[in-house]
Amino acid sequence: MTSFPQAHPRLSVLSSTSHASTDNFSPSSSYSRFSLSSAPSISTAIGAGKLGSRPNIYDRSLSKTRTSDVSLSAFAFLFSEIVQYTQKRVNGINDLERRLNVLGYRIGTRVLELMIWRNESVSKAPKREIRFLPALMSIHTQVWRAVFGKPADAIEKSVENEDEYMIIDNDPPITRHISVPRDMSQLSCSSLTAGIVEAVLDGLGFPARVTAHNTPIDGFPARTTILIKLDKSVLEREEILK
Repeated sequence: MTSFPQAHPRLSVLSSTSHASTDNFSPSSSYSRFSLSSAPSISTAIGAGKLGSRPNIYDRSLSKTRTSDVSLSAFAFLFSEIVQYTQKRVNGINDLERRLNVLGYRIGTRVLELMIWRNESVSKAPKREIRFLPALMSIHTQVWRAVFGKPADAIEKSVENEDEYMIIDNDPPITRHISVPRDMSQLSCSSLTAGIVEAVLDGLGFPARVTAHNTPIDGFPARTTILIKLDKSVLEREEILK
């Protein structure tokens, strides 16, 4: 049986009550929306030309992304296989979400490294965000675009809990072709996305616990909320920088 490495210390197993709290994320006055971006459809083109004429992937420039798009069908197939492979090696929904989170964390560290490299290569004076909201906006726009080909749909802040923020994706490409059985309806395969967000936040110096929740509404049955619960140290630093 395949062994799995220990999870990153920032990646804790979801509690048994984590899914029960999903009802709290339904649209209500408890959250104030302060950003909404239009979401263009994800690019599915992978470039024209004969297969043999394409350059080796190792010869491609890391700063050019226009010709490095991956077809949505290939992306969906790969992710579906990842979920099925992982599902056979877990003992429940919480364990499956935790392992998807771990995989997402590994992806997130590489995404952040690539984005920092690109930023430094095109800017003579690259800027590192030291405030949380600008960093969150860059995740909402730049990270989402780099991974999914489009920005997320909105960011929301909890009115009741000052340490909670949410990224809303009305139609996550990562789960667009995933069919979840009825007996696993609480499962959110976007836990992989939550792991990506957690890794990026950790790398930027904003430690947080990030989880994914299904929050369907009329017209958007696959709507997903990425819940970010900031570490206390982040709030203390934000207060000092005001």
